[in-house]
Amino acid sequence: MVPAKNGEQVSIRKAELADAQVVLNIQWQTILENDYLITVPEEFNQTIPQQRDWIQKLLDNKRETMMVAEVDSIVVGWIVFQTRNPKRLAHAGTFGMMIAQEYRGIGIGKMLINALLDWAEKNPLIEKVSLWVISTNQRAIALYESFGFKEEGRKVREIKLDKTKYADVILMYRFV
Repeated sequence: MVPAKNGEQVSIRKAELADAQVVLNIQWQTILENDYLITVPEEFNQTIPQQRDWIQKLLDNKRETMMVAEVDSIVVGWIVFQTRNPKRLAHAGTFGMMIAQEYRGIGIGKMLINALLDWAEKNPLIEKVSLWVISTNQRAIALYESFGFKEEGRKVREIKLDKTKYADVILMYRFV
């Protein structure tokens, strides 16, 4: 248990199949905000069985993981690390993270990234942790930079936010 900035106690643990519903709820909530994700609500159709299958696949792969953050035994956020299968890419993976809106800004993102990096550093199969972030998400970029992530590249105007507004995708990495 680690105290958040608001004093609440937070615990980080490996995800379980029983977390599928709440993980899906956090995804839905975040997608409905529609600020920093590429998926829009009408495209998201994940079901609880699909969510369980996804979590099981992650848990069965030694190069992948999913962790959740809990406050008062309630999952309030999660982080996932996924890899690709070709041998030449197997040492590297990408993470994504979502935190329930009411629990943002109190340090849970930092706790999840710390836990992920600790896992990656101890995993002999993982050498590189990567992510991508929409260029308009300055708060997330600052968080990643605070962990030593560096910009590796940019996909210019990759995201079309509306008819005339675009954002870049920033690719970031850190070796472990």
